Amino acid sequence: MPTPFASDGSIDTATITRNVRRWLDAGLGGIVALGTNGEAALLDEDESDRVIAASRESVPRDRALIAGVGRESTRATVAAARRAADLGADAVLVRPPSLYRTSVTAAALEGHFRAVADDCRAPVLLYNYPAFFGAQLPPPLIGRLAEHPNVIGMKETSTDGAQFADIAAAVPDRFTILAGSAPGLYPALCAGARGAILAVACVVPEMCLDVLRLTCDGQHADALRLQQRLNPLARAVTSGYGIAGLKAAMDMMGYGGGAVRAPLSPVSSEGIEQIRLLLQSVAA
Repeated sequence: MPTPFASDGSIDTATITRNVRRWLDAGLGGIVALGTNGEAALLDEDESDRVIAASRESVPRDRALIAGVGRESTRATVAAARRAADLGADAVLVRPPSLYRTSVTAAALEGHFRAVADDCRAPVLLYNYPAFFGAQLPPPLIGRLAEHPNVIGMKETSTDGAQFADIAAAVPDRFTILAGSAPGLYPALCAGARGAILAVACVVPEMCLDVLRLTCDGQHADALRLQQRLNPLARAVTSGYGIAGLKAAMDMMGYGGGAVRAPLSPVSSEGIEQIRLLLQSVAA
């Protein structure tokens, strides 16, 4: 979920509550707070804690609250994961450090994730998104980390079906692979993913759930057609117009998106119109 800000730039907890309740009413199985689209890197530590606390108040215990806790140092990541667990997160989402990625060896990266998993009371989800973080978590490394009893799954942000198949072959059955890129949702589900964490689900959650349901029910032709309808909007609110585009689309759909935090910039008027047209085409 994107992080909503009040007019004074503070965390808008009331809008978090309204958004979360509506998403859950739509049928989503849970919420991810402070992920990539949550502008987590632009928040202070106390703001991050307020987002998790406000989300926990709105997410009932029969749904999942996942909190992103990635930081650049292992020490800070461990501390953030500990606070998230204390605030009631059901699991923590841990990205690889990215700033010094050329100096972080594969062994050091594995040690980073193990340190978090060893310390945190909440289960750990790995987060693989090389386009953002620079570091690639290869299937053999994921397989070794999956042996840790507190590492329960991962978000794999890829549209490469072979990557999902290779990961699925490297991990035990208890390990849950979640698709992280909406344009690759259907092939990911066919290749080993069991669910998804998707930005566009903040805009059209029912549509994303329908792709999941149709695929799981074996209605592959219908799932593929729905995937094809979803793709232009999904790309627009991620790689196309970024977080600002996602928030603008949420506003158009009656959610509370609002402004992004600097140095991010709002969407141009042309971008707003393009997003509006894409939403109309999805609803048609």
